[in-house]
Amino acid sequence: MSRIPVFSRRKLIAGAAVTAAATGSTRAAIKQPDPREEAPFKIRNGRIKQSIMGWCFKPMPAKTLAKHCKEIGLVAIEGISADDYSAVREIGLEISLVSGGHGFKNGPCNPKNTEAVINGLAKGIELAAEIGTKNVITFTGMREKGTSDMQGESNCVKLWKSVVGYAEKKKINLVLEHLNTRDDTHPMKGHPGYFGEDVDHCVEMIRKVGSPNMKLLFDVYHVQIMNGDVIRRIGQYKDLIGHYHTAGNPGRAELDDTQEINYPAIMRAIVATGYKGFVAQEFIPTWDDPVAALRHAAMVCDV
Repeated sequence: MSRIPVFSRRKLIAGAAVTAAATGSTRAAIKQPDPREEAPFKIRNGRIKQSIMGWCFKPMPAKTLAKHCKEIGLVAIEGISADDYSAVREIGLEISLVSGGHGFKNGPCNPKNTEAVINGLAKGIELAAEIGTKNVITFTGMREKGTSDMQGESNCVKLWKSVVGYAEKKKINLVLEHLNTRDDTHPMKGHPGYFGEDVDHCVEMIRKVGSPNMKLLFDVYHVQIMNGDVIRRIGQYKDLIGHYHTAGNPGRAELDDTQEINYPAIMRAIVATGYKGFVAQEFIPTWDDPVAALRHAAMVCDV
């Protein structure tokens, strides 16, 4: 009977080192192109209709940002003043989302905001219908001291029910955005005190409104922070999702390898659901060249 060779620890380590070196060289050989170093990337596949959230790129003027978007291949823009709509549409971009006029702080959770929220949403619905945009954003607002979760939910659902009929008539969706309450480092990276912090609870409220025109704005960044299990939830809530936002986590920055979210896999999951709406890039640029950062995000999401 032949003897089974006994390998020394030294030989095992040496073999592992050779394997690691070979693996490393292979990875280096297939390194993804960096748009800061190579020919400028342009969207090729287009299975994801990419948009941009304008506020993230301030103080860049909306018209300048729109020109860069058009050159990269993005098809829409949002989060800009309505005064700029005409100029960016002339450049060739759609408006992917219209403001509901009440902001994330002053939502229907607090009944003191009822009149202002109804008026803001009604104006948003009218503007969206006028310019051919499908979605108007809404929020729950902040938790109010002395108001139970049950009462806060009731306040929200009651108000949205009072407005959604008008949205149906105008063929517009109200899209409710879930926001994270964990990040307290920056006023736009997290929103401590926000009532709609649990995406599953937001879905429950949407279902209680009971209208096909009440949808979820699925912000991947916020869902990752508060709930996780992003791809499963995309499939689970596919019939209720009316819009998407992106950003890297942690930090709400670029979609690069300094953050934890696997955006190519998530974009493929979105495509698999048959979703035909917009995915808006909503990260805050940290690179020296914000346009290169946008180009990189477009590349990552062009699956």
